[in-house]
Amino acid sequence: MLSPACADSSTSNTAGSQILNGQVNFQNAISVMQAGITNVGGDVAVQSSAAGNAVDITTMNDTEVQTSQYNNAAEISSTTTAAITNVAGSVGVVNQAVCNSASVSTDPSLTAVTNYQECAAKDPTATATVAVNNIGGNFSLANSAIGNTLQADTNAANMPINNKQINSSAIVAATGATVSNVVGSVGVSSSAVGNSAQIIHYSTNPN
Repeated sequence: MLSPACADSSTSNTAGSQILNGQVNFQNAISVMQAGITNVGGDVAVQSSAAGNAVDITTMNDTEVQTSQYNNAAEISSTTTAAITNVAGSVGVVNQAVCNSASVSTDPSLTAVTNYQECAAKDPTATATVAVNNIGGNFSLANSAIGNTLQADTNAANMPINNKQINSSAIVAATGATVSNVVGSVGVSSSAVGNSAQIIHYSTNPN
């Protein structure tokens, strides 16, 4: 499902990396996970995800990125149904539906990113129904539905970012959890987000 685009100093020219990414999706993206798990001596991890467009870019030199993603699918949905009992370790369940996703991580002196994302899908929907019982460790459930998301991080001295995100879709995250007899901690989260951008620019000041 993911389409990584990667470049490093061994493959790029002296001008660094120039990355052009254009993604368009008109088809459904559907993931269905049904899990019945019992009597496990270690940990349990359950994960389901559906995405229309996704790109992951990692470089180690000067980088210019131009990326665009457009999604007009009728359905982008991820559904997880899980019954988990008698686990000695910890249990983690992750369910996610994403319309457009872009991630850029670089380590040069210049990082320039131009990002355009438009989600016009019907309704990115994440549905999670989980029942757990008799867990020896911790339990966590994270359920999320996202229209457009951008993540960019670098310690470059210069980091110009031009970001535009448009969402015209309904975003639905439906979460149901039944939890009993857990020895450790319990964390349950549900989130529905139209547009999300996280920009991290690490300090380059030697002091």
